[in-house]
Amino acid sequence: QVQLVESGGGLVQAGGSLRLSCAASGSIFRINAMGWYRQAPGKQRELVALSRSSGSTNYADSVKGRFTISRDNAKKTVYLQMNPLKPEDTAVYYCYLQNNLIQEYWGQGTQVTVSS
Repeated sequence: QVQLVESGGGLVQAGGSLRLSCAASGSIFRINAMGWYRQAPGKQRELVALSRSSGSTNYADSVKGRFTISRDNAKKTVYLQMNPLKPEDTAVYYCYLQNNLIQEYWGQGTQVTVSS
């Protein structure tokens, strides 16, 4: 079983910053990709940022230039540095992992709330 443990969410004013962390453990095999999705109330879950083991990254257009994804492969941990935050970034952020067997795993989610 694979576990993804997220941390770092919270309440912040617009213009502020937060750093999310997600540590993976269990029978992962080899990691293809790790990243972050988010879901705001009444909206579908959307990709925020993805980091592939090839080194390539993808960002949603809405966060390009403001968010940075990074990974510590030895710790099987992915980070999301978010700065500056906007009220529209308010959502539950979910950690995502895909392994080399194309199995997908999700974290429990961490709330990010940005006040105006």
